[in-house]
Amino acid sequence: MSQLALDPIQPSQTDSATADKALHHIRDYLSRHHETSVPLAVDDEDGDQLIVPRGAVELLARILAHMAAGKGVSVVPAGADLTTQQAADMLNVSRPYLVGLLEAGEIDYRKVGTHRRVKVESLLEYMRRDDQRRREAADELTSLTDELGL
Repeated sequence: MSQLALDPIQPSQTDSATADKALHHIRDYLSRHHETSVPLAVDDEDGDQLIVPRGAVELLARILAHMAAGKGVSVVPAGADLTTQQAADMLNVSRPYLVGLLEAGEIDYRKVGTHRRVKVESLLEYMRRDDQRRREAADELTSLTDELGL
């Protein structure tokens, strides 16, 4: 399973309802139990039990929260190298626009032969900085609006 799971899983309404129900059970369990691994019972004729790391269950809770809200979810491993098209898709921009951001030094990248590769951490850092700039601009507009009495 070395392939990146960038294509989001879009939940149906039934999936969202199921995710919401499961999310409540998982959050409740995690709040009452603090072990480093979590046993999961498998509902089959063998009555198998899976043992998974607590972090995996916490990640599952985050995924379920997004699905319960009706949002598509994808998983990208830390340290992953993205193609320019994958990075552009994550930003919801065109590939040429992303290349412009790379060339302007807004996002770190490296070259593999003639191809650009973007570390997912660099892309997420850019997204955080961009969100911060947007919040600051919105706050400034709100301040100006208040000053003008609008």
